[in-house]
Amino acid sequence: MSIMIGNINKTTQPLRDEPMSAHTSWRIGGLADLFYQPVCMEELSRFLAEQDPKINIYWVGLGSNILVRDGGIRGLVICTRHLPKKIERISECQVKVSAGVPCTSLARKCVRWKLGSAAFFAGIPGTFGGALAMNAGAFGGETWDFVDTVETINRSGEMHSRTVADFKVGYRSVSGPIDEWYLGALLEFETDNNADLSSISELMQNRSSTQPLGKRSCGSVFRNPRDGFAAQLIEAAGLKGARIGDAVVSEKHANFIINNGSASADDVERLIRLIRQRVEADCGVILELEVQILGEKLP
Repeated sequence: MSIMIGNINKTTQPLRDEPMSAHTSWRIGGLADLFYQPVCMEELSRFLAEQDPKINIYWVGLGSNILVRDGGIRGLVICTRHLPKKIERISECQVKVSAGVPCTSLARKCVRWKLGSAAFFAGIPGTFGGALAMNAGAFGGETWDFVDTVETINRSGEMHSRTVADFKVGYRSVSGPIDEWYLGALLEFETDNNADLSSISELMQNRSSTQPLGKRSCGSVFRNPRDGFAAQLIEAAGLKGARIGDAVVSEKHANFIINNGSASADDVERLIRLIRQRVEADCGVILELEVQILGEKLP
Protein backbone atom coordinates (compact mmCIF):
# COMPACT_ATOMS: atom_id res chain seq x y z
CA MET A 1 0.00 0.00 0.00
CA SER A 2 1.41 3.40 -0.95
CA ILE A 3 1.92 6.11 1.66
CA MET A 4 1.57 9.73 0.59
CA ILE A 5 3.15 12.39 2.77
CA GLY A 6 2.47 15.30 0.46
CA ASN A 7 4.03 18.74 0.50
CA ILE A 8 3.97 19.43 4.22
CA ASN A 9 5.32 22.68 5.61
CA LYS A 10 4.85 22.13 9.31
CA THR A 11 6.86 22.20 12.48
CA THR A 12 6.36 18.45 12.87
CA GLN A 13 7.53 16.00 10.22
CA PRO A 14 6.37 12.39 10.06
CA LEU A 15 8.95 9.71 10.77
CA ARG A 16 9.50 6.59 8.68
CA ASP A 17 10.25 3.18 10.17
CA GLU A 18 9.74 4.36 13.74
CA PRO A 19 10.18 1.69 16.46
CA MET A 20 6.90 1.36 18.32
CA SER A 21 8.78 -0.05 21.31
CA ALA A 22 9.57 3.59 22.12
CA HIS A 23 5.87 4.48 22.25
CA THR A 24 4.22 1.67 24.23
CA SER A 25 4.17 1.07 27.97
CA TRP A 26 5.25 -2.54 27.39
CA ARG A 27 8.31 -1.20 25.51
CA ILE A 28 7.53 -3.76 22.82
CA GLY A 29 6.78 -3.39 19.12
CA GLY A 30 8.21 -3.43 15.61
CA LEU A 31 8.53 -0.55 13.15
CA ALA A 32 5.66 1.65 12.00
CA ASP A 33 5.84 2.59 8.33
CA LEU A 34 4.94 6.17 9.18
CA PHE A 35 4.70 7.80 12.62
CA TYR A 36 3.35 11.30 13.16
CA GLN A 37 3.02 13.44 16.30
CA PRO A 38 1.09 16.65 15.55
CA VAL A 39 1.46 19.62 17.89
CA CYS A 40 -1.87 21.33 17.16
CA MET A 41 -5.31 20.52 15.77
CA GLU A 42 -4.84 22.67 12.66
CA GLU A 43 -1.67 20.81 11.75
CA LEU A 44 -3.37 17.46 12.31
CA SER A 45 -6.32 18.46 10.13
CA ARG A 46 -4.09 19.54 7.23
CA PHE A 47 -1.97 16.41 7.51
CA LEU A 48 -4.97 14.08 7.41
CA ALA A 49 -6.41 15.87 4.38
CA GLU A 50 -3.19 15.16 2.46
CA GLN A 51 -3.08 11.42 3.08
CA ASP A 52 -3.91 8.61 0.71
CA PRO A 53 -7.55 7.72 1.53
CA LYS A 54 -6.62 4.01 1.44
CA ILE A 55 -3.90 4.16 4.07
CA ASN A 56 -4.50 2.34 7.35
CA ILE A 57 -4.47 4.80 10.27
CA TYR A 58 -3.87 3.88 13.92
CA TRP A 59 -4.11 6.25 16.87
CA VAL A 60 -2.10 6.03 20.09
CA GLY A 61 -1.73 8.17 23.19
CA LEU A 62 0.59 6.95 25.94
CA GLY A 63 0.56 3.46 24.44
CA SER A 64 -0.71 1.93 27.66
CA ASN A 65 -3.35 -0.41 26.24
CA ILE A 66 -1.77 -1.75 23.06
CA LEU A 67 0.51 -4.59 22.05
CA VAL A 68 2.32 -3.93 18.77
CA ARG A 69 3.50 -7.11 17.11
CA ASP A 70 7.15 -7.66 16.27
CA GLY A 71 6.58 -7.26 12.52
CA GLY A 72 5.39 -3.69 13.07
CA ILE A 73 2.55 -1.66 11.59
CA ARG A 74 1.85 -1.21 7.90
CA GLY A 75 0.36 2.24 7.58
CA LEU A 76 0.27 5.46 9.57
CA VAL A 77 0.41 5.82 13.35
CA ILE A 78 -0.77 9.15 14.77
CA CYS A 79 0.32 9.85 18.33
CA THR A 80 -1.68 12.48 20.24
CA ARG A 81 0.90 12.88 23.01
CA HIS A 82 2.09 16.30 21.82
CA LEU A 83 -1.31 17.82 21.08
CA PRO A 84 -2.40 20.63 23.45
CA LYS A 85 -3.55 19.29 26.80
CA LYS A 86 -6.58 21.35 27.77
CA ILE A 87 -8.96 21.00 30.69
CA GLU A 88 -11.52 23.79 30.75
CA ARG A 89 -14.39 24.27 33.19
CA ILE A 90 -17.41 25.29 31.12
CA SER A 91 -19.94 25.51 33.95
CA GLU A 92 -20.25 24.41 37.56
CA CYS A 93 -20.47 20.75 36.58
CA GLN A 94 -19.25 20.63 32.97
CA VAL A 95 -15.63 20.19 31.91
CA LYS A 96 -14.17 20.19 28.40
CA VAL A 97 -11.18 17.85 28.01
CA SER A 98 -8.83 17.28 25.07
CA ALA A 99 -7.76 13.78 24.03
CA GLY A 100 -4.10 14.14 25.00
CA VAL A 101 -4.75 14.89 28.68
CA PRO A 102 -3.47 12.15 31.01
CA CYS A 103 -6.40 10.72 32.95
CA THR A 104 -4.58 11.27 36.25
CA SER A 105 -4.33 15.01 35.46
CA LEU A 106 -8.06 15.14 34.70
CA ALA A 107 -8.86 13.52 38.03
CA ARG A 108 -6.72 15.92 40.06
CA LYS A 109 -8.03 19.04 38.30
CA CYS A 110 -11.67 18.03 38.71
CA VAL A 111 -11.28 17.14 42.38
CA ARG A 112 -9.75 20.58 43.00
CA TRP A 113 -12.94 21.96 41.43
CA LYS A 114 -14.98 19.83 43.89
CA LEU A 115 -16.17 17.48 41.16
CA GLY A 116 -15.61 14.39 43.22
CA SER A 117 -17.21 11.92 40.81
CA ALA A 118 -14.19 12.37 38.52
CA ALA A 119 -11.71 10.89 41.00
CA PHE A 120 -11.86 7.42 39.41
CA PHE A 121 -9.91 8.73 36.39
CA ALA A 122 -6.80 8.61 38.60
CA GLY A 123 -6.85 4.84 38.20
CA ILE A 124 -6.68 4.91 34.38
CA PRO A 125 -3.06 4.83 33.19
CA GLY A 126 -3.49 6.32 29.70
CA THR A 127 -4.75 9.49 28.07
CA PHE A 128 -8.33 10.71 27.96
CA GLY A 129 -8.61 9.93 24.23
CA GLY A 130 -7.78 6.31 24.92
CA ALA A 131 -10.30 6.27 27.77
CA LEU A 132 -12.98 7.49 25.36
CA ALA A 133 -12.04 4.91 22.74
CA MET A 134 -12.48 1.93 25.08
CA ASN A 135 -14.81 3.28 27.77
CA ALA A 136 -11.99 2.84 30.27
CA GLY A 137 -12.86 2.62 33.94
CA ALA A 138 -11.46 2.19 37.42
CA PHE A 139 -12.71 2.02 41.00
CA GLY A 140 -16.30 1.50 39.82
CA GLY A 141 -16.45 4.47 37.43
CA GLU A 142 -16.58 4.38 33.61
CA THR A 143 -15.66 7.17 31.19
CA TRP A 144 -18.84 7.28 29.13
CA ASP A 145 -21.06 7.55 32.21
CA PHE A 146 -20.05 11.23 32.21
CA VAL A 147 -19.88 12.07 28.48
CA ASP A 148 -22.21 14.78 27.14
CA THR A 149 -20.74 15.33 23.66
CA VAL A 150 -17.53 14.34 21.89
CA GLU A 151 -15.36 16.06 19.29
CA THR A 152 -14.01 13.86 16.49
CA ILE A 153 -11.92 14.19 13.34
CA ASN A 154 -12.22 12.07 10.20
CA ARG A 155 -9.80 10.91 7.50
CA SER A 156 -10.33 14.12 5.54
CA GLY A 157 -9.35 16.27 8.52
CA GLU A 158 -12.93 17.43 9.10
CA MET A 159 -14.00 17.95 12.71
CA HIS A 160 -17.41 16.94 14.07
CA SER A 161 -19.39 17.31 17.27
CA ARG A 162 -21.20 14.11 18.22
CA THR A 163 -23.74 13.23 20.88
CA VAL A 164 -23.79 10.06 22.95
CA ALA A 165 -26.63 8.80 20.74
CA ASP A 166 -24.12 8.47 17.86
CA PHE A 167 -22.24 5.72 19.72
CA LYS A 168 -22.88 2.24 21.04
CA VAL A 169 -21.22 2.01 24.44
CA GLY A 170 -20.60 -1.16 26.45
CA TYR A 171 -18.21 -2.54 29.03
CA ARG A 172 -14.73 -1.56 27.81
CA SER A 173 -16.06 -1.05 24.27
CA VAL A 174 -17.29 1.82 22.12
CA SER A 175 -18.36 1.86 18.48
CA GLY A 176 -19.47 4.85 16.46
CA PRO A 177 -19.00 6.60 13.10
CA ILE A 178 -16.43 4.79 10.94
CA ASP A 179 -13.04 6.44 10.40
CA GLU A 180 -13.51 9.10 13.05
CA TRP A 181 -11.20 9.55 16.02
CA TYR A 182 -11.57 11.41 19.30
CA LEU A 183 -10.20 14.91 19.84
CA GLY A 184 -11.92 15.46 23.18
CA ALA A 185 -15.24 15.60 24.97
CA LEU A 186 -17.54 17.63 27.17
CA LEU A 187 -18.07 15.83 30.48
CA GLU A 188 -20.65 16.43 33.19
CA PHE A 189 -19.93 15.51 36.80
CA GLU A 190 -21.60 15.86 40.18
CA THR A 191 -20.36 18.38 42.70
CA ASP A 192 -18.97 17.20 46.01
CA ASN A 193 -17.97 19.95 48.41
CA ASN A 194 -16.12 17.40 50.54
CA ALA A 195 -13.88 16.29 47.68
CA ASP A 196 -10.16 16.86 48.10
CA LEU A 197 -6.95 15.37 46.81
CA SER A 198 -6.77 12.95 49.72
CA SER A 199 -9.48 10.89 47.98
CA ILE A 200 -7.19 10.47 44.98
CA SER A 201 -4.27 9.64 47.26
CA GLU A 202 -6.30 6.87 48.85
CA LEU A 203 -7.28 5.48 45.45
CA MET A 204 -3.69 5.59 44.25
CA GLN A 205 -2.41 3.92 47.42
CA ASN A 206 -4.94 1.15 46.87
CA ARG A 207 -3.82 0.82 43.26
CA SER A 208 -0.15 0.76 44.28
CA SER A 209 -0.77 -1.96 46.86
CA THR A 210 -2.60 -4.24 44.41
CA GLN A 211 -0.99 -3.56 41.01
CA PRO A 212 2.63 -3.78 39.75
CA LEU A 213 3.07 -0.06 39.09
CA GLY A 214 6.39 1.02 37.65
CA LYS A 215 6.76 -2.21 35.69
CA ARG A 216 6.59 -2.54 31.91
CA SER A 217 2.99 -3.59 31.38
CA CYS A 218 -0.18 -2.52 29.58
CA GLY A 219 -2.42 -2.50 32.64
CA SER A 220 -5.18 -5.11 32.62
CA VAL A 221 -4.77 -7.60 29.77
CA PHE A 222 -8.25 -9.16 29.98
CA ARG A 223 -11.72 -7.78 30.58
CA ASN A 224 -13.42 -8.90 33.74
CA PRO A 225 -16.06 -11.54 32.93
CA ARG A 226 -19.62 -11.08 34.10
CA ASP A 227 -19.87 -11.56 37.88
CA GLY A 228 -16.17 -12.14 38.34
CA PHE A 229 -12.61 -10.91 38.03
CA ALA A 230 -10.10 -12.05 35.44
CA ALA A 231 -7.24 -11.84 37.93
CA GLN A 232 -8.94 -14.25 40.33
CA LEU A 233 -9.56 -16.79 37.56
CA ILE A 234 -5.95 -16.57 36.34
CA GLU A 235 -4.62 -16.97 39.87
CA ALA A 236 -6.97 -19.91 40.53
CA ALA A 237 -5.58 -21.57 37.41
CA GLY A 238 -2.13 -21.45 39.03
CA LEU A 239 -0.68 -18.99 36.55
CA LYS A 240 0.86 -16.32 38.77
CA GLY A 241 4.51 -16.16 37.79
CA ALA A 242 3.96 -18.12 34.56
CA ARG A 243 6.59 -17.14 32.00
CA ILE A 244 7.24 -17.36 28.28
CA GLY A 245 10.54 -15.77 27.36
CA ASP A 246 10.72 -12.51 29.28
CA ALA A 247 6.93 -12.13 29.47
CA VAL A 248 5.72 -12.96 32.98
CA VAL A 249 2.32 -13.03 34.71
CA SER A 250 2.64 -10.63 37.65
CA GLU A 251 2.87 -12.16 41.12
CA LYS A 252 1.14 -9.05 42.45
CA HIS A 253 -1.86 -8.93 40.08
CA ALA A 254 -2.52 -11.87 37.79
CA ASN A 255 -4.26 -9.77 35.11
CA PHE A 256 -0.97 -7.98 34.40
CA ILE A 257 1.72 -9.34 32.10
CA ILE A 258 5.16 -7.83 32.73
CA ASN A 259 7.96 -7.33 30.23
CA ASN A 260 10.74 -8.50 32.51
CA GLY A 261 13.48 -7.12 30.28
CA SER A 262 13.54 -8.20 26.64
CA ALA A 263 10.13 -9.78 26.02
CA SER A 264 8.92 -9.86 22.44
CA ALA A 265 5.35 -9.31 21.35
CA ASP A 266 5.30 -12.98 20.38
CA ASP A 267 6.26 -13.94 23.96
CA VAL A 268 3.32 -11.89 25.25
CA GLU A 269 0.85 -13.31 22.71
CA ARG A 270 1.89 -16.86 23.49
CA LEU A 271 1.44 -16.18 27.20
CA ILE A 272 -1.99 -14.68 26.52
CA ARG A 273 -2.99 -17.84 24.64
CA LEU A 274 -1.72 -20.02 27.48
CA ILE A 275 -3.74 -18.03 30.04
CA ARG A 276 -6.93 -18.23 27.99
CA GLN A 277 -6.53 -21.98 27.42
CA ARG A 278 -5.81 -22.76 31.07
CA VAL A 279 -8.63 -20.59 32.45
CA GLU A 280 -11.14 -22.08 30.01
CA ALA A 281 -10.03 -25.59 30.93
CA ASP A 282 -10.10 -24.76 34.64
CA CYS A 283 -13.50 -23.06 34.92
CA GLY A 284 -15.06 -22.86 31.47
CA VAL A 285 -14.70 -19.08 31.13
CA ILE A 286 -13.30 -17.65 27.89
CA LEU A 287 -11.42 -14.47 28.78
CA GLU A 288 -11.80 -11.55 26.38
CA LEU A 289 -8.93 -9.19 25.68
CA GLU A 290 -8.93 -5.65 27.01
CA VAL A 291 -5.57 -4.87 25.41
CA GLN A 292 -5.64 -4.09 21.67
CA ILE A 293 -3.22 -6.05 19.48
CA LEU A 294 -1.93 -4.20 16.41
CA GLY A 295 0.37 -4.95 13.51
CA GLU A 296 1.90 -8.00 11.93
CA LYS A 297 3.89 -10.95 13.18
CA LEU A 298 7.39 -11.57 11.93
CA PRO A 299 7.62 -14.09 9.07
